Amino acid sequence: MADEPLSQEEIEARLGDLPGWALEGGRITRAYRLPSHFAAAALTLHVARIQEELGHHSDLTLGYNTVGLSVNTHSAGGAVTEKDLTLAMRVEAIAPGHGAR
Repeated sequence: MADEPLSQEEIEARLGDLPGWALEGGRITRAYRLPSHFAAAALTLHVARIQEELGHHSDLTLGYNTVGLSVNTHSAGGAVTEKDLTLAMRVEAIAPGHGAR
């Protein structure tokens, strides 16, 4: 995947396909609420595995029953790139299986 920065218009258009994700401070972010701490921890582990597969990592925060992600691409000067949106799409695909909302 290219590390070319996306324009704000491109990012906003793509976020239309990622409900709950937002552009904040040059990063795309999302917070999930889960039914329990165990479910949140399981989602965190699953996200970590996806990040390893992609070779692209977010700031990942585990709370009692919440998981937060915040991501941009350091190799693109901290801009949002296709890598970030791919990670977000992969997380969106698995989050409901953990009871995330």
